[in-house]
Amino acid sequence: MSDRASILRAALQRRRALVVPGCHDSLSARIIENAGFEAVQISGFGVAGSLLGKPDVGLVDMKDILDITGHITRAVRIPVMADIDTGGGNALNAAAVTGRLIEMGVAGVNIEDQVFPKRCGHMEGKQVIPADEMAGKVRAMVDVRRRLGRDIVINARTDAYAVHGLREAIFRANFYLDAGADLVFLDGIGTRADIERAAREIHGLLSVNLMDAVTGVKTELISIPELAALGIARVSIPVASIMVMHKALTGFFAALHASPTGLLAGETDRLTSFRDYTAFVGLPEYRDQEREYLPAPAAAATR
Repeated sequence: MSDRASILRAALQRRRALVVPGCHDSLSARIIENAGFEAVQISGFGVAGSLLGKPDVGLVDMKDILDITGHITRAVRIPVMADIDTGGGNALNAAAVTGRLIEMGVAGVNIEDQVFPKRCGHMEGKQVIPADEMAGKVRAMVDVRRRLGRDIVINARTDAYAVHGLREAIFRANFYLDAGADLVFLDGIGTRADIERAAREIHGLLSVNLMDAVTGVKTELISIPELAALGIARVSIPVASIMVMHKALTGFFAALHASPTGLLAGETDRLTSFRDYTAFVGLPEYRDQEREYLPAPAAAATR
């Protein structure tokens, strides 16, 4: 399991804009892996929506975050980056959560410097804690990693750009790197010029958030090759999975409700076939195991 952290670290150190899409559950993580991406991150925004049907404003319990993280980490083979929001409290809480993640085999972890309750980085009304308080969380996480003797990539996110501007965000990023963070992330950064300046002035690995890879939201869309040329280490696309799911389900069930027959006969482009879906989630392999291990009458029922 710990090898996945080493794989992720090596990929980030190449500074070639490793694309790390966000998932909201195990199925979306497996789909991202199957598409060929080298790593996946868990989207707090997506988890809040899929688990609670609520916005990303700090409503998900840490226990639920850890449970979902464990399920996702077991579901895929590629490196998984967890999202622990503000770390569950102070530096001691962040350290304890980091220890749990390391034990799960999580490859990386995102922690942010917002006040609690936090909110999605592209929402209005954010506030940030003092930089030295966040640096203390990072140091505590690094110490846990050292004590356990197992790797995990620590990504320190700052939301200071929206609150105090680019200069403060760059200062905080470097401050968190000095505290031991492996990667830093300026959330909500707006323009190409600001990204270019951040890439020049931050003295470590930098992550950029392209939100959904389609609309841009608050961050200007820049191609992956261009970001790689700037030396960006990671490009996160955190909310696409939950947005795609929302649109697909909304369209399907609205059409089904509006249908005079209550059916959508023949509209097979709206969904995956039963055979393809069950093959993807491993039903044939499960049936093989039933035939291998269950008593004859029970195994016969699976044929």
